[in-house]
Amino acid sequence: MSIPLLSYAPSTQNPRVAGLEVAGEEQPRIFSTENLLSTADMNNLIEAGYRQIFFHAFASDREPFLESQLRYGQITVRDFIRGLLLSDTYKRSFYNLNNNYRFVEQCVQRILGRDIYSEREKLAWGVIVATKGIEGFVDELLDSEEYLDNFGYDTVPYQRRRVLPGRAEGELPFNIKSPRYNEYHRAQLGFPQVIWQTSVRKYTPQEKKAKAGDPANYLAMAQGLSNAGGNPPPKVSAFNVDINKVPYRKTGEEAKELVTAE
Repeated sequence: MSIPLLSYAPSTQNPRVAGLEVAGEEQPRIFSTENLLSTADMNNLIEAGYRQIFFHAFASDREPFLESQLRYGQITVRDFIRGLLLSDTYKRSFYNLNNNYRFVEQCVQRILGRDIYSEREKLAWGVIVATKGIEGFVDELLDSEEYLDNFGYDTVPYQRRRVLPGRAEGELPFNIKSPRYNEYHRAQLGFPQVIWQTSVRKYTPQEKKAKAGDPANYLAMAQGLSNAGGNPPPKVSAFNVDINKVPYRKTGEEAKELVTAE
C-alpha cells in the first residue's frame, strides 16, 4: 500500500503571485514548442532543457534518442524533461550523491521552478521517494496540478518569480544556491580548494598600457645602459712590459744630468 502525499502549506507567495514588473534581464526566457519557427529554435529549446535539469551537459551527458524523438514530434517537452530526470547521468550526479531530502529539494527547484516551501514539504516528497522510487516521484511532480498549470506539456520548466517589486535584489539561481554535491561529498572530493599564490599580479587597464612606439617601452633598456660601467681595462701580463718605456719619477742628481745634457 503506497503512502499518499502528505499535506503541506505554502510559506511564501513569491512563486504564486502574478508578475507585474517590467521585463528585464532577470526575467526568465520561456522556451515552448508552441512558438517554434525554425530548427535553431528547437536547438535552443533542447539546450534550455539541459540547462534546467543538468545546468550543463557535456557530450557524454546528452541523450540523442530523446532529442530525436522531440525533434520529430514523437514526444512532448514534458516527456523530454522526464527522460532527462530518469537518465543515468541525473541519477549518478544527483540522486547517488545526495540524501532523499536534498534530492527532493533539487528536483522541486528544477521541475516546479521554485524553492521548497518548508521542511514539511521536503518530508512529504521524501516519503514518496522512499515508497515509489525515483520514477514514481518524478511522475508525481510532472503530473501535479502546479506543474501542468505553469508549464503544461510544451514548455521547458524555468525558475519562476525571481524578482518581486518590493525587493531590491532577486533570488539566486538554483544552480548557485543548491550545488550538485552536498557538503559531505564536496569534502570527499576535496572541494573547495584553497590555492595560494606566491607572486602578486598587477592588472593594468587596456587604456593605460603603453602603445607601440611609446618611449615607456624603452625605459628599462635605457636604465640598463646608464647603470652599465665603462669598458674594463685590458689585462696585460707583467712579462710583456718594456721596463724602459715605463715612466718613473727621476731623482735630483738624474734631473741635473738631464739638464746639463740638454
